[in-house]
Amino acid sequence: MNSTPESPTPWVVDTTAERFELDVIERSKVTPVVVDFWAAWCQPCRLLAPLLERLATELGGRFVLVRANTDELPQIAAQFQVQSIPAVFALVDGQVVDFFQGVLSESQLRTWLDRVLLAGTLVDAQAQESTRPSESERLYRQVLEQTPGHAQAKTGLARVLLDQGRSAESQALIEELEKRGFLEPEAEKVKAAITLASLGTADVAALRAAAAADPADLTAQLRLAEALAGQHAFEEALELCLQLVAQDKEGVGEQARQVMVGVFHVLPADSELTRSYRRRLSTLLF
Repeated sequence: MNSTPESPTPWVVDTTAERFELDVIERSKVTPVVVDFWAAWCQPCRLLAPLLERLATELGGRFVLVRANTDELPQIAAQFQVQSIPAVFALVDGQVVDFFQGVLSESQLRTWLDRVLLAGTLVDAQAQESTRPSESERLYRQVLEQTPGHAQAKTGLARVLLDQGRSAESQALIEELEKRGFLEPEAEKVKAAITLASLGTADVAALRAAAAADPADLTAQLRLAEALAGQHAFEEALELCLQLVAQDKEGVGEQARQVMVGVFHVLPADSELTRSYRRRLSTLLF
């Protein structure tokens, strides 16, 4: 029998084996969930529990505290690899994003919860990028107000701004990230997308006519390939770039290769187009 007192608020839940999936995994897809693995005989658990409950109430639903009695839920505790208690796990969107074991002070616990809630805000911002871009932008900016140097939030905000046609603002964020001397893969994708967007304003019909008028003019062919890539005619752009690399591996061909790499960054890594042209480019170069 569960000896935990009745939950003091709607934000504190005592779970069971039957309800764990719903209480924790599914609920975390809507609201961050903090799972407290405890037992009635555990004195440190009795010290931590009231603090967790008070903060859950104070924050009024920004996270849900789920209490899991390890004596009643040994298999679930084993799945989480709980070795000592109290053990506290934070889940966002069905995934563990942070955890600790033992007792934290109130200030330490608040700092830990800030990280968890930040992760929740990021997941929410990402989920709304395509459906509610203004809300996604607001959430990313909220994260950056709390943690100005947060690379993931800057990258996400740059992506949302670019999708809204705000290329200059997006570029400024990527340049801030580049000052560190490197870019994460997602930021590289945004940078590539910014470059392609800048190429997409050209008059494709005029460039196509110029390229057709003088097939030997490799620069004209390159300008057409760039414009096609900028307007997301990726397959035609990649094919034309590949032809340019075959004709001139250093000058115009090197620029064409860079266009191809930019397209690879923008396309999903597992897309057939990416796999096919990466393979063909590699064969041509090596």
